[in-house]
Amino acid sequence: MPLDHLPRPQWLTFDCYGTLIQWDEGLQAAVARILAASPTTRQMPTAQQFLRAYDEHEHRLERTPPHRLFADVSREALRLAMDDFGLAQRPEDADILTDSISAMPPFPEVVATLAALKQAGYRLCIISNTDDSIIAGNVAQLGGHIDLVITAEQAGAYKPSRKIFAHAHERLGVTPDEVVHICASPHLDHAAARDIGFRCVWIDRGTGRQPLPDYRPDATVSTLDRVPGLFRTAGWL
Repeated sequence: MPLDHLPRPQWLTFDCYGTLIQWDEGLQAAVARILAASPTTRQMPTAQQFLRAYDEHEHRLERTPPHRLFADVSREALRLAMDDFGLAQRPEDADILTDSISAMPPFPEVVATLAALKQAGYRLCIISNTDDSIIAGNVAQLGGHIDLVITAEQAGAYKPSRKIFAHAHERLGVTPDEVVHICASPHLDHAAARDIGFRCVWIDRGTGRQPLPDYRPDATVSTLDRVPGLFRTAGWL
Protein backbone atom coordinates (compact mmCIF):
# COMPACT_ATOMS: atom_id res chain seq x y z
CA MET A 1 0.00 0.00 0.00
CA PRO A 2 1.40 3.49 -0.81
CA LEU A 3 2.80 5.25 2.24
CA ASP A 4 0.47 8.23 1.83
CA HIS A 5 -2.46 5.96 2.72
CA LEU A 6 -0.85 4.99 6.03
CA PRO A 7 -0.40 6.81 9.36
CA ARG A 8 2.91 8.41 10.25
CA PRO A 9 5.08 6.02 12.29
CA GLN A 10 6.50 6.80 15.72
CA TRP A 11 9.71 4.85 15.18
CA LEU A 12 11.92 4.16 12.18
CA THR A 13 13.88 0.94 12.41
CA PHE A 14 16.88 0.21 10.23
CA ASP A 15 18.87 -2.74 9.10
CA CYS A 16 22.51 -1.83 9.69
CA TYR A 17 24.90 -3.59 7.32
CA GLY A 18 24.30 -2.70 3.69
CA THR A 19 21.66 -0.14 4.65
CA LEU A 20 23.55 2.29 6.87
CA ILE A 21 27.02 0.71 6.84
CA GLN A 22 29.12 -0.21 3.79
CA TRP A 23 28.93 -3.98 4.26
CA ASP A 24 29.83 -5.35 0.82
CA GLU A 25 32.76 -3.02 0.36
CA GLY A 26 34.12 -3.64 3.86
CA LEU A 27 33.65 -7.40 3.75
CA GLN A 28 35.37 -7.73 0.39
CA ALA A 29 38.34 -5.73 1.71
CA ALA A 30 38.58 -7.91 4.83
CA VAL A 31 38.39 -11.15 2.83
CA ALA A 32 40.97 -9.90 0.32
CA ARG A 33 43.30 -9.19 3.26
CA ILE A 34 42.76 -12.68 4.70
CA LEU A 35 43.28 -14.40 1.34
CA ALA A 36 46.42 -12.37 0.57
CA ALA A 37 48.01 -13.62 3.80
CA SER A 38 46.98 -17.26 3.32
CA PRO A 39 50.05 -19.56 3.36
CA THR A 40 49.16 -21.60 0.28
CA THR A 41 50.35 -22.21 -3.26
CA ARG A 42 46.88 -23.29 -4.43
CA GLN A 43 44.83 -21.35 -6.92
CA MET A 44 43.20 -18.64 -4.82
CA PRO A 45 39.51 -17.79 -5.15
CA THR A 46 38.54 -14.20 -5.79
CA ALA A 47 37.08 -12.29 -2.86
CA GLN A 48 33.66 -12.50 -4.53
CA GLN A 49 33.89 -16.28 -4.96
CA PHE A 50 34.98 -16.68 -1.37
CA LEU A 51 32.20 -14.44 -0.07
CA ARG A 52 29.53 -16.48 -1.84
CA ALA A 53 30.70 -19.55 0.07
CA TYR A 54 31.05 -17.60 3.32
CA ASP A 55 27.54 -16.13 3.02
CA GLU A 56 25.98 -19.55 2.46
CA HIS A 57 27.65 -20.95 5.57
CA GLU A 58 26.87 -17.86 7.67
CA HIS A 59 23.14 -17.86 6.89
CA ARG A 60 22.86 -21.62 7.41
CA LEU A 61 24.59 -21.40 10.80
CA GLU A 62 22.31 -18.53 11.85
CA ARG A 63 19.31 -20.76 11.17
CA THR A 64 20.77 -23.77 12.97
CA PRO A 65 19.99 -24.25 16.69
CA PRO A 66 21.23 -23.58 19.25
CA HIS A 67 21.62 -19.82 18.90
CA ARG A 68 25.22 -18.67 19.01
CA LEU A 69 26.94 -15.29 18.98
CA PHE A 70 27.65 -13.73 15.62
CA ALA A 71 31.38 -13.74 16.38
CA ASP A 72 31.18 -17.54 16.68
CA VAL A 73 29.00 -17.87 13.58
CA SER A 74 31.43 -15.72 11.60
CA ARG A 75 34.43 -17.69 12.81
CA GLU A 76 32.85 -21.01 11.85
CA ALA A 77 31.57 -19.72 8.49
CA LEU A 78 35.05 -18.46 7.72
CA ARG A 79 36.59 -21.84 8.61
CA LEU A 80 34.10 -23.72 6.46
CA ALA A 81 34.65 -21.40 3.50
CA MET A 82 38.40 -21.83 3.85
CA ASP A 83 37.86 -25.60 3.85
CA ASP A 84 35.76 -25.31 0.70
CA PHE A 85 38.75 -23.88 -1.14
CA GLY A 86 41.39 -26.01 0.59
CA LEU A 87 42.86 -23.05 2.44
CA ALA A 88 44.36 -23.09 5.93
CA GLN A 89 42.83 -20.65 8.42
CA ARG A 90 45.21 -18.73 10.63
CA PRO A 91 44.17 -18.08 14.25
CA GLU A 92 44.04 -14.33 13.62
CA ASP A 93 41.78 -14.49 10.56
CA ALA A 94 38.51 -14.53 12.51
CA ASP A 95 39.58 -11.44 14.48
CA ILE A 96 40.54 -9.68 11.24
CA LEU A 97 37.03 -10.32 9.95
CA THR A 98 35.06 -9.23 13.02
CA ASP A 99 37.33 -6.22 13.67
CA SER A 100 36.84 -5.17 10.04
CA ILE A 101 33.06 -5.40 10.42
CA SER A 102 33.12 -3.20 13.51
CA ALA A 103 35.20 -0.58 11.66
CA MET A 104 33.09 -0.45 8.49
CA PRO A 105 32.01 3.17 7.82
CA PRO A 106 28.54 4.48 6.91
CA PHE A 107 27.54 5.29 3.36
CA PRO A 108 28.26 8.96 2.56
CA GLU A 109 24.65 10.17 2.85
CA VAL A 110 23.71 8.27 6.00
CA VAL A 111 24.69 10.52 8.91
CA ALA A 112 23.10 13.66 7.45
CA THR A 113 19.92 11.75 6.61
CA LEU A 114 19.64 10.28 10.09
CA ALA A 115 20.08 13.80 11.49
CA ALA A 116 17.25 15.10 9.28
CA LEU A 117 14.91 12.28 10.29
CA LYS A 118 15.73 12.79 13.96
CA GLN A 119 15.10 16.53 13.65
CA ALA A 120 11.73 15.73 12.05
CA GLY A 121 10.70 14.02 15.28
CA TYR A 122 11.30 10.37 14.51
CA ARG A 123 12.96 8.01 16.94
CA LEU A 124 15.55 5.77 15.34
CA CYS A 125 16.41 2.16 16.08
CA ILE A 126 18.76 -0.38 14.48
CA ILE A 127 17.80 -4.07 14.28
CA SER A 128 20.83 -6.12 13.27
CA ASN A 129 22.08 -9.69 12.98
CA THR A 130 25.18 -9.10 15.06
CA ASP A 131 26.65 -8.84 18.57
CA ASP A 132 26.60 -5.77 20.79
CA SER A 133 30.39 -5.54 20.85
CA ILE A 134 30.71 -5.71 17.06
CA ILE A 135 28.07 -3.12 16.15
CA ALA A 136 29.27 -0.63 18.77
CA GLY A 137 32.06 0.55 16.45
CA ASN A 138 29.61 1.15 13.62
CA VAL A 139 27.03 2.98 15.75
CA ALA A 140 29.78 5.26 17.05
CA GLN A 141 30.15 6.56 13.48
CA LEU A 142 26.47 7.49 13.07
CA GLY A 143 26.56 10.92 14.70
CA GLY A 144 24.77 10.03 17.92
CA HIS A 145 21.38 9.91 16.16
CA ILE A 146 20.44 6.31 17.01
CA ASP A 147 18.13 5.98 20.02
CA LEU A 148 18.21 2.21 20.41
CA VAL A 149 20.15 -0.77 19.03
CA ILE A 150 18.62 -4.26 18.96
CA THR A 151 20.97 -7.13 18.12
CA ALA A 152 20.63 -10.84 17.52
CA GLU A 153 22.67 -11.28 20.69
CA GLN A 154 19.97 -9.51 22.74
CA ALA A 155 17.06 -11.30 21.08
CA GLY A 156 18.65 -14.74 20.88
CA ALA A 157 17.59 -14.96 17.23
CA TYR A 158 18.67 -13.87 13.77
CA LYS A 159 16.60 -12.28 11.05
CA PRO A 160 14.35 -13.30 9.33
CA SER A 161 13.03 -14.87 12.55
CA ARG A 162 9.95 -13.21 14.01
CA LYS A 163 11.65 -13.40 17.40
CA ILE A 164 14.15 -10.59 16.84
CA PHE A 165 11.46 -8.23 15.51
CA ALA A 166 9.03 -9.15 18.28
CA HIS A 167 11.81 -8.38 20.77
CA ALA A 168 12.45 -5.04 19.06
CA HIS A 169 8.78 -4.01 18.98
CA GLU A 170 8.41 -4.93 22.63
CA ARG A 171 11.45 -2.83 23.54
CA LEU A 172 10.10 0.08 21.49
CA GLY A 173 6.66 -0.23 23.05
CA VAL A 174 4.89 -0.17 19.69
CA THR A 175 2.84 -2.45 17.49
CA PRO A 176 4.16 -3.36 14.02
CA ASP A 177 1.82 -0.83 12.35
CA GLU A 178 3.44 2.01 14.33
CA VAL A 179 6.85 1.34 12.75
CA VAL A 180 8.44 1.71 9.33
CA HIS A 181 11.44 -0.52 8.73
CA ILE A 182 14.15 0.61 6.29
CA CYS A 183 16.48 -2.01 4.87
CA ALA A 184 18.66 -3.12 1.97
CA SER A 185 18.49 -6.86 2.65
CA PRO A 186 15.40 -8.38 1.01
CA HIS A 187 16.27 -12.01 1.76
CA LEU A 188 16.17 -11.31 5.50
CA ASP A 189 14.11 -8.22 6.30
CA HIS A 190 11.48 -8.58 3.59
CA ALA A 191 10.70 -12.11 4.74
CA ALA A 192 10.02 -10.78 8.23
CA ALA A 193 7.96 -7.85 6.91
CA ARG A 194 5.86 -10.26 4.85
CA ASP A 195 5.29 -12.61 7.78
CA ILE A 196 4.73 -10.01 10.53
CA GLY A 197 3.08 -7.25 8.52
CA PHE A 198 5.16 -4.19 9.38
CA ARG A 199 5.70 -1.48 6.76
CA CYS A 200 8.99 -1.61 4.90
CA VAL A 201 11.05 0.72 2.67
CA TRP A 202 13.66 -1.01 0.55
CA ILE A 203 16.97 0.75 -0.12
CA ASP A 204 17.94 -0.84 -3.43
CA ARG A 205 21.60 0.12 -3.72
CA GLY A 206 22.06 -1.73 -7.00
CA THR A 207 23.86 -4.72 -5.50
CA GLY A 208 21.84 -7.23 -7.49
CA ARG A 209 19.91 -8.47 -4.47
CA GLN A 210 16.35 -9.18 -5.52
CA PRO A 211 13.09 -8.85 -3.56
CA LEU A 212 11.22 -12.00 -2.64
CA PRO A 213 8.85 -13.23 -5.36
CA ASP A 214 5.88 -13.14 -2.97
CA TYR A 215 6.54 -9.78 -1.31
CA ARG A 216 6.55 -6.16 -2.45
CA PRO A 217 7.91 -3.44 -0.14
CA ASP A 218 5.77 -0.39 0.53
CA ALA A 219 8.32 1.82 -1.22
CA THR A 220 11.72 1.52 -2.91
CA VAL A 221 14.45 4.15 -3.17
CA SER A 222 18.08 3.96 -4.27
CA THR A 223 19.80 5.64 -1.31
CA LEU A 224 18.89 6.64 2.23
CA ASP A 225 18.80 10.36 1.43
CA ARG A 226 15.73 9.71 -0.75
CA VAL A 227 13.73 8.68 2.33
CA PRO A 228 12.93 12.23 3.61
CA GLY A 229 11.48 13.11 0.19
CA LEU A 230 9.45 9.92 0.23
CA PHE A 231 8.10 10.81 3.67
CA ARG A 232 7.39 14.37 2.58
CA THR A 233 5.27 13.08 -0.29
CA ALA A 234 3.41 10.87 2.19
CA GLY A 235 2.69 13.91 4.38
CA TRP A 236 4.94 12.68 7.17
CA LEU A 237 7.40 15.62 7.08
